[in-house]
Amino acid sequence: SLALAIVGTPDNILSPPTMGRVQEGGPAACTAAGIPIAGGHSIDSVEPIYGLAVMGLVHPDHVLTNKGARPGDVLVLTKPLGVGVLSAAFRQDRLGKDGYRALKETTTRLNSFGARLAGRPEVHAVTDVTGFGLLGHALEMARGAGATVELTAAPPTLPGVRDLLEAGVRTGASARNWASYGPEVDGLEPGALRDLLTDPQTSGGLLIAVAEAEVDALAAFARIDGTGFDVVGRVVEGPPRVRVLP
Repeated sequence: SLALAIVGTPDNILSPPTMGRVQEGGPAACTAAGIPIAGGHSIDSVEPIYGLAVMGLVHPDHVLTNKGARPGDVLVLTKPLGVGVLSAAFRQDRLGKDGYRALKETTTRLNSFGARLAGRPEVHAVTDVTGFGLLGHALEMARGAGATVELTAAPPTLPGVRDLLEAGVRTGASARNWASYGPEVDGLEPGALRDLLTDPQTSGGLLIAVAEAEVDALAAFARIDGTGFDVVGRVVEGPPRVRVLP
């Protein structure tokens, strides 16, 4: 595996030392992931940009997608929700030091656990939870399985997120997410829970569909890896929809 970097710098706005600090993050993350940055490209840009294109090889028998979940599977989430809410609070100058620390910790933690799931027969499907929120990515898994996904009404959240939601903090993307897939979701009324489940996650966790009989074994494996592990739902027979349980 290797990565290529792209850097966009607004001339005469950000100093070279500042952009140098920004660019330190990419190599640090790649070192932690065990891959090199093989090269890249820099451009003049209106806004500062830093990103990585990552390439690698996987054995064709070990490819995990969001389409393999089966009725009876248990759904597990590896990171708590609320990145979008904390980011919105930060932009509104309403995020305290503890919230900022939690935001930084979760978004900079790698999802290396995903690579370690390859070849484990009890793991049937995996997707990252990012911009579409937990609801949107669970719906993609339901569509791929041709089955219904049931989600718990009490998913794990980052510190302070529920209080911020009750105070009216949320992102515009949450409402847009609901508008795009709300008709395919049952059991949700307007309110904090809906805004949490549609909250876009930058560098969110993994949603894993695992055979029910093997949940404890996978949980033990996750603990050894230092990865979060919260049961957030299951796959059941039914149409490709998401149902939020009371």
